[in-house]
Amino acid sequence: MKVTIIGGGGRVGSCAAFALQCGGVVAEIQLMDANQAAAEGEALDLLHGAAFTADQRLYAGDYARAADSDLFLITAGLRRKPDESRLDLINRNVALFTQILDAIKAAGFRRDAHVFVVSNPVDILTQLAVGRLGLPWSQVYGLGTMLDSARFSSLIADEWKLAPTQVKALILGEHGDSMVPIWSSATVNGLPLAGLPLFTPGFQNAVFERTKGSGAEVIKRKGGAGWAVAVAIRDVIHAVALNQRRLLPVSSLVQGAYGIRNVCLSVPSVVGRAGVEKHVEIKLWPKEITGLQNSARALEDTLAKVKA
Repeated sequence: MKVTIIGGGGRVGSCAAFALQCGGVVAEIQLMDANQAAAEGEALDLLHGAAFTADQRLYAGDYARAADSDLFLITAGLRRKPDESRLDLINRNVALFTQILDAIKAAGFRRDAHVFVVSNPVDILTQLAVGRLGLPWSQVYGLGTMLDSARFSSLIADEWKLAPTQVKALILGEHGDSMVPIWSSATVNGLPLAGLPLFTPGFQNAVFERTKGSGAEVIKRKGGAGWAVAVAIRDVIHAVALNQRRLLPVSSLVQGAYGIRNVCLSVPSVVGRAGVEKHVEIKLWPKEITGLQNSARALEDTLAKVKA
């Protein structure tokens, strides 16, 4: 698989490239960035470590050289300020994102290629990409609440001193203020968290609020996320490359699940070589379904304000 990372000279794009290099699954990684020197520097740095990682092609390129890519990973975008909602980014990022999509189209691309959106606000931009590129909706998806779910699971494990890989907890809906914690499906080593004595309303509220504020917390402390988002990106791309058909909370165009239609947000999705193969409507608590529907309405309200 050939992956082109648009925004590969930035923090998220370069961290994603490193995660994919260490994963050893992707055969070819091309970095692109508005700052060409930064893309070249990151590609050179990755190349220098190739002897100790994996046998891959690693280089900086351009849109013409990207035309045969299997997957376009878009991480380019303007940074969110510490006190700024992800949705507040929309009018600052849509113009840039539209230029990128038009450049991909102008260069020509394979009709079976995938477009994987990480730039924020990810749900809004994923929906714009679906409408602008003319690809099947299943081939255009966003990172959605993958990172939120990883943070949620990791913070639960840290709070209770559990093995992080044994805790599985989902965030669904918008990657932003209206995200929904899915406590009904949260488990540790397959056992429901709801059955543990520490599972109290106070604990639930505290860990979810910290999860929701994690992006701003990281921005305040180090300028922006990198490593956690990179491994979340890697998991999605590996699911596609290896046709794993994993159930993941990526963002894609929902067309009926939980009573939601024509909005990109995260619901449980089977991800494999074809992209988002289907949405799986697992049983949720009524308040979780209501939360998802409210999240869809919040995104619809924002979409109505987009100037694209």
